[in-house]
Amino acid sequence: MQPVHGILLKIVSVCMFMCMASLVKATADAVPPGQAVFFRSFFALPIIFGWLAMRRELQHGWKTQNPLGHFWRGLIGTCAMGLGFTGLGLLPLPEVTAIGYAAPLLVVVFAAMFLDEKVGVFRLSTVALGMTGVLIVLSPRLSVDLGATEGLGAIVVLMGAVLAALAQVFVRKLVRTENTAAIVFWFTVTSSLLALLSIPWGWEWPGWGAAALLICAGLFGGIGQIFLTSSYRYADASLVAPFDYSSMLLALGIGYFVFGEVPTGAMLIGAAIVIFAGVLIIWRERQLGLQRAQARKAMGQIGGK
Repeated sequence: MQPVHGILLKIVSVCMFMCMASLVKATADAVPPGQAVFFRSFFALPIIFGWLAMRRELQHGWKTQNPLGHFWRGLIGTCAMGLGFTGLGLLPLPEVTAIGYAAPLLVVVFAAMFLDEKVGVFRLSTVALGMTGVLIVLSPRLSVDLGATEGLGAIVVLMGAVLAALAQVFVRKLVRTENTAAIVFWFTVTSSLLALLSIPWGWEWPGWGAAALLICAGLFGGIGQIFLTSSYRYADASLVAPFDYSSMLLALGIGYFVFGEVPTGAMLIGAAIVIFAGVLIIWRERQLGLQRAQARKAMGQIGGK
């Protein structure tokens, strides 16, 4: 394991995804969300093909034993992406980022519901704390007319976070039989095809500038996915996961300097609470992992006597 290498790869992946989100936000007035999903997915494919070729997995890395599982993961993940892209056109970038932090918290709950994972009082309490932070971020938007743009955006982004958490549950099921390359490849293909179904809802012919930004969004998304996947080859997931929250610093900077978005006090307080809860869950997972490793080592020593 090379933890420093893994952390650097993770930080680069966060930067790539934030660049992708910023480009999608910049083109929100030019194309509908479904079209943005298509560009994000389709133009990530060359990057993924190149990655498979470098890993010498181009001939077999995409093979699957569970095509239906990939479809359901792709359907839910594509819907989550579409809702997230919709929210980028309705809310400031830092708020979308903060609300999106609800997804890893909800994964804890959904894993207990659908995967029979044991979840103790500590993690449930931490999830409740994190969701309180999400509600603080949402509160200024939901205190106005829900038909308003901000209220709609808040609901859309939260729904996207819920679906993103469900998609992660499907990924946890897939990793039991599928390799990482297949999961990345089939999600990208599925989301590209599903995005085409949104054509009847009014795709636009983007100008050259918007098209270039959307193509770059796809390239950044593909690169980010590869760096994210690679980071787990060099460091434990519990070590690199907290660096997801560096996206808030990027979101605040890009939102302020690029889009002229000034963060509110409620957003900053709520985001801080959500990040704190997320880090607590990651810390708890790491402690439990160390305990399980020590227990396995002790059992091995007993069995060897």
